[in-house]
Amino acid sequence: MWFKNLRLYRLLKPFNLAEVELNELLQTAAFRHCGSHEPTTLGWSSPLGRGSEQLSHESGGCMMICARQEDKLLPAAVVNETLDEKVEVIETEEARKLSRRERSDLRDEIIFQLLPKAFARSSRTFAMIDRQNGWILVDASSATRAEALIELLRETLGSLPVRPFEVNLAPASVLTEWLAQADKYNDFVLMDSCELRDTEEEGGVVRCRGQDLESDEIQVHLTAGKQVVKLAVEWDERLSFSMESDFSLKRIKFLDMLQEEAADAQTEDEIAQFAVVFSLMSLEFRRLIPRLLELFGGLPSSADEGK
Repeated sequence: MWFKNLRLYRLLKPFNLAEVELNELLQTAAFRHCGSHEPTTLGWSSPLGRGSEQLSHESGGCMMICARQEDKLLPAAVVNETLDEKVEVIETEEARKLSRRERSDLRDEIIFQLLPKAFARSSRTFAMIDRQNGWILVDASSATRAEALIELLRETLGSLPVRPFEVNLAPASVLTEWLAQADKYNDFVLMDSCELRDTEEEGGVVRCRGQDLESDEIQVHLTAGKQVVKLAVEWDERLSFSMESDFSLKRIKFLDMLQEEAADAQTEDEIAQFAVVFSLMSLEFRRLIPRLLELFGGLPSSADEGK
């Protein structure tokens, strides 16, 4: 259950629910499978896996929750092929062309007929509520998936004053300086991938992978005015990740040092092992995020956010 991505949200009010209270509220929106004609469902599932009915897990002031989404798989090609066949039959029998509205209604009818036969696929999105620091950390590569979890949590709780992290320094500017002057950041090591973009709206993009980021070739792009929008780094020999210009983290890997700590605490009890990994991960994020905020100028003050 190590997070692979990180999208960060800031709680604007203290999160005071106890684990028991949170669990009871999550039960009101527990996951259920799609009905025969439902294309998708979203609800809360146990972060501890299928063997548990507990919908939240707390350790050290951090709570883990999990949203599960189920989607019916109905390929557009199947719908379009069925639609074309039916349109051809109707137009031949009635000797006329169907209107756009009629085609749209017929498409909806086909989807309604095919949905009960469609396969279903489910996916899970995990999130960590850090009450101590006032953060919600979502393991999602896309903002859309993260926002879906946040919106579900807001509906479940009735209210959730929260917003994505905003930092005082433009992330692309910080990433660009980071790449240009890597020796200033002693606890970070540049890895071998980055993405650079021209500042103009339709400017060029340079994607580097397996590249020495301190080479003259990269520095030429920086001198030409390109800005860094993605930068792969390793931190403190414990984590590696790609820092993005929207202040999200992707391709997170927990390195050998952390993996060994988890292995040293190995237990046959799955819940106990989950608790160990969760504790290690939350402690690392509590160390990493303040360091990143330091580099990116910190969060705006409450007064600034209200403007």
